Amino acid sequence: MSAPSGADTTRPAVSVGLVFAICLVAANLRTGLTGVGTLLPAIEHDSGLTSSWGGLLSTLPLLTFAATSPLVARVSHRFGTTRLLGVALGVLAAGTVVRSLPSVACLFAGTVILSAAIAFGNVLLPALIRRSVPAHRIQAISALYVTVMGVTAAVSSGISAPLAHTLPGSWHTALAWGIAFTVAAFLGWLPRLRGDRAAKVPSDGPRSAVPWRSGLAWQVSIFMGLQSLGFYTAVAWLPSILIHRGTSSTTAGWMLFYYQLIALAASSLLPLLTRGRHDQRWTAAGASVVVAGGFAVLISAPGLSVIACTLLGLGGGACLVLALTFQSERAAGHGEAAALAGMAQSIGYLVAAAGPLLLGILHDTTSSWTLPIMLLIVLSLAMASAGYGAGRDRHVSSSGR
Repeated sequence: MSAPSGADTTRPAVSVGLVFAICLVAANLRTGLTGVGTLLPAIEHDSGLTSSWGGLLSTLPLLTFAATSPLVARVSHRFGTTRLLGVALGVLAAGTVVRSLPSVACLFAGTVILSAAIAFGNVLLPALIRRSVPAHRIQAISALYVTVMGVTAAVSSGISAPLAHTLPGSWHTALAWGIAFTVAAFLGWLPRLRGDRAAKVPSDGPRSAVPWRSGLAWQVSIFMGLQSLGFYTAVAWLPSILIHRGTSSTTAGWMLFYYQLIALAASSLLPLLTRGRHDQRWTAAGASVVVAGGFAVLISAPGLSVIACTLLGLGGGACLVLALTFQSERAAGHGEAAALAGMAQSIGYLVAAAGPLLLGILHDTTSSWTLPIMLLIVLSLAMASAGYGAGRDRHVSSSGR
């Protein structure tokens, strides 16, 4: 393990312009994905896709994230973090346009293109924050961009279907509305490209290897994977679970909204509650146990779904901020942060992609939600163990140990 970098204390205070640019990029990291679920019935009806193909369309971004994330650190070392992020925004805009064209092939191809661009953004932002933000501000900036991601994701979920009903082009146009955020982010990022010298002179020395041999890196990656699994599983199946327990479909939809609202509040408040703390073992473990408690209430007391969603949101929102913060704070430098983020997000999204599918299979097999939710409780407790390890005030060294 390496000692904390002294560079953290010599960095200039983070500028308002940088924070604004980070937020603009963050606004693009979920917007193009979360609206698809509400449009999926219309997509299947108009294009003739079966439910299986519709499920593949929903899972494809996560699989693309898993495949693309490990490549980002290598490309970033060659072309520079800031410049590469600008290119990713351009590719995201192109993928968004391709996806909205009236063709099933374009629908899937565009989804892969924009998902790959988002994967680059997911990995590059923690590295950029590690390089540009003082150490004591990393968690606050991470929480801010997570909040922006959550707000724009919720907006996308809410307005995509109404847009499909009111705009010409139906769901094709609704799939493309997020390009407004992409253009704004690209324009906001242009002034920062001049300062990115890494494309000309790789000043960071040898490229940082992906730390596959580091126990700490694996703990960060497993924590990222299990919190992602919990979130995407809840988004996919929470309404179905509540409806199965006697809740109306309208109420179930509002409960999903409430869960995301509480998660946003938790992600915003966590930096205030943990300000100045570099050792986050008990915070990560405690938040994971809260998630397990939420699933336990969901399975044992169906009438207390509000309490269950509150616990799931509080724990899940905190775990998301911690998972992204660890990718910056546990790295010795921004090169190592890109390598660690690539590893963590590759493993994380691969695990997340398996979660909703596995729960669906268990439900179909048992005709009950009891066993699937019990599995989520066990995985949440495993997340507590991984979070306790990832929360240690240590750094993954450049050798990956």
